[in-house]
Amino acid sequence: MDSGKGAPLNPGTLSAAWAKFLSEKGLPHVRFHDLRHGHATLMLLQGVHPKIVSERLGHASVGITLDTYSHVLPSMQTEAARAFDELFA
Repeated sequence: MDSGKGAPLNPGTLSAAWAKFLSEKGLPHVRFHDLRHGHATLMLLQGVHPKIVSERLGHASVGITLDTYSHVLPSMQTEAARAFDELFA
């Protein structure tokens, strides 16, 4: 991360600013990193291809994404079966 002045930004600075923002808005505490997980989970639930999600997250391989977010996939099984059934309706 860059401070905008060419110097690295301390990750604690971002965390502190995020905590202050949440507090000022009366929002519950959520780690900034949790936004990344939420983003990935919502994309997968919306049917975005795991390879695209993996690229957006900067993972070295789609396998890392699938291993990390495998908890999302079981709920997608029903949807996949339904979509397949529609092919032969």
